[in-house]
Amino acid sequence: MQSEQSVRQALMQACQTYVQQRIDTARQAMEAAQESANEESKSSAGDKYETGRAMAQIERDRHAQLLAEALKLQQELTRINVDKAYETAQPGSLVSTDRGRFFISISAGKLTVDGTDYFAVSPASPIAALLSGHKPGDVLSFNKQPYRVLSVD
Repeated sequence: MQSEQSVRQALMQACQTYVQQRIDTARQAMEAAQESANEESKSSAGDKYETGRAMAQIERDRHAQLLAEALKLQQELTRINVDKAYETAQPGSLVSTDRGRFFISISAGKLTVDGTDYFAVSPASPIAALLSGHKPGDVLSFNKQPYRVLSVD
């Protein structure tokens, strides 16, 4: 069994990998859309050309927005300290409840470390906002379900 600090470090690495994959995918899609726009300019003229080029530009802009969001997530990760010991639920902490384990960091979904599932959630998410400031033994209600905080690391 890994220490809670090494679990947090593994979860942080998984979050960084998740964000890097989003960045890479968005960049590749932007490049592909740009190439498509460039190809349109070489093909036919007239309305078809303008429509195709406009569609490729819209696609490129959409991927640029996804890239910006991924870069923002990457920035959020730099503010998280996984080496600190936490007594209450807050960004960087690992919160175990009787209904699941939560890593308060970024919204990356379910991550598995050493066969155990964790949910990487943004501090702004409803569950993280509810857990925030709580300590082991606290009981709170989320979606009309009781959650008992078992540990905060």
